[in-house]
Amino acid sequence: MFNISTEFLITSLVVILIPGTGVIYTLSTALFLGWRASIAAAFGCTAGIIPHLAASTLGLSAILHTSALAFQGVKFAGAAYLIYLAWSMWRETGAFQFKSYSRETGLWQIAVRGFLINILNPKLSIFFLAFLPLFVSPNTSSPMFEIFVLSLIFMAMTLAVFILYGLCATGVSRYVVNSPRAIVWMQRSFAATFAALGVKLAMTEQ
Repeated sequence: MFNISTEFLITSLVVILIPGTGVIYTLSTALFLGWRASIAAAFGCTAGIIPHLAASTLGLSAILHTSALAFQGVKFAGAAYLIYLAWSMWRETGAFQFKSYSRETGLWQIAVRGFLINILNPKLSIFFLAFLPLFVSPNTSSPMFEIFVLSLIFMAMTLAVFILYGLCATGVSRYVVNSPRAIVWMQRSFAATFAALGVKLAMTEQ
């Protein structure tokens, strides 16, 4: 059994803590819909990185790196989805319409949105392909196994951090829920952020 390096844990934590689309989605969900919804968002975003981790483990993400057409297709699909989320959030007035759904349906849709946000980001596959091998033991006889274990640890850390982000944001939300103007301002700020991230992703070069 190989040892999990402290460098891997620290670097992974720093990467996960950096606000990206998944973090922003989880925070916005927590602020407007509460802690249950934020946990659903965290699970969805975490599930969305599983295909990227699997692709990196199997080496399939090299296809995205070598095939401009595949990379561009996934990239523009992801950018379009982020812009769609921005438009959906901007057109709402006040709280999300998820509150009018049943709890099961609403939480499921929140999780699916989080899943799509990450699975449609081709940069994640390329990131994991470059990142995980850095921490594989140089003399290992089973690099695939080590990458698999590192992937599981990264995924568990992602879920834990996202849930913590969501719970913290839920605690803050009580101070703004009674201010319709603050809710609209925050909602449109998140919408603008998603739109900017979508445009940034669309302009990303391979």
